[in-house]
Amino acid sequence: MPSVMGTAGSAWPADTRTDAAMSDLVPEPRQKPVVPMKPVSINSNLLGYIGIDTIIEQMRKKTMKTGFDFNIMVVGQSGLGKSTLVNTLFKSQVSRKSSGWSREEKIPKTVEIKAIGHVIEEGGVKMKLTVIDTPGFGDQINNENCWEPIEKYINEQYEKFLKEEVNIARKKRIPDTRVHCCLYFISPTGHSLRPLDLEFMKHLSKVVNIIPVIAKADTMTLEEKIEFKQRVRKELEVNGIEFYPQKEFDEDLEDKTENDKIRQESMPFAVVGSDKEYQVNGKRVLGRKTPWGIIEVENLNHCEFALLRDFVIRTHLQDLKEVTHNIHYETYRAKRLNDNGGLPPMTVETEENHESNL
Repeated sequence: MPSVMGTAGSAWPADTRTDAAMSDLVPEPRQKPVVPMKPVSINSNLLGYIGIDTIIEQMRKKTMKTGFDFNIMVVGQSGLGKSTLVNTLFKSQVSRKSSGWSREEKIPKTVEIKAIGHVIEEGGVKMKLTVIDTPGFGDQINNENCWEPIEKYINEQYEKFLKEEVNIARKKRIPDTRVHCCLYFISPTGHSLRPLDLEFMKHLSKVVNIIPVIAKADTMTLEEKIEFKQRVRKELEVNGIEFYPQKEFDEDLEDKTENDKIRQESMPFAVVGSDKEYQVNGKRVLGRKTPWGIIEVENLNHCEFALLRDFVIRTHLQDLKEVTHNIHYETYRAKRLNDNGGLPPMTVETEENHESNL
């Protein structure tokens, strides 16, 4: 067998040398990561009171001190009562007073974005509410791509939040201007959705939580309303448009059961808005006066406003915020970081902070 001389003059067998060279080339197998043990369920009969249940009260107190943000966008043609409905939802003048345009006010040539902020307090809980209006949408002769300024605005809010997040010295509480909910107003034609409706929802449902509503539902009979709702649901399904609550985000069977009922029965909500009160059977109610009587806004026999209010504010408000943060914002964030080679977007502010830290 041939041999090779080592550096010190000793002979090494060729096979031994090859094995040694191979061992240098082949990396050692990686150790498997330690898998954390699954938490063991402990008998609920504890030896004494611990106080775990107080976490809910602690969270409640903290939320009451700091308050929270909620940003709602309204989109639809002028004259559909967008501002009135939002005022009715929050029982205050949180949106523009007039839903239409006065003779002195010209219809804007392009879609404008108008954000109005308010602080609402109820039962010691503060909410910073921002209503984003979109005057000019759908009011032009040519409405091609009129959804683009709205999509741009929504993405700008994600960008603003991302820049605050990646700052080295970031704020303790990042201001949240991201759009949590978009109420899309459908004209009560009783026929079908317009191409503009489908185009808008097809593009925007990927970046924001869209809740479709049929405006001024009192202009339709009960039978027309039921048929129109079914037709709208069918058209949205055929065109692959997902509105909130999206099926893929149901967390468990309870969520799925509750949300399926909303998706299959309530959507789109057929609503009537009014910030005027009338006397009905000795009670003051919000309503619209017509020649044949008062349409009570919060009466389920008259319209579905109460269902919309409960859905947006009383049962799904927190979920709207979570889906915005965990799904829509995370999708935007991942794309931006990926486009930037995995690095956070650098701005003048982040560069200055970085230099000052060096």
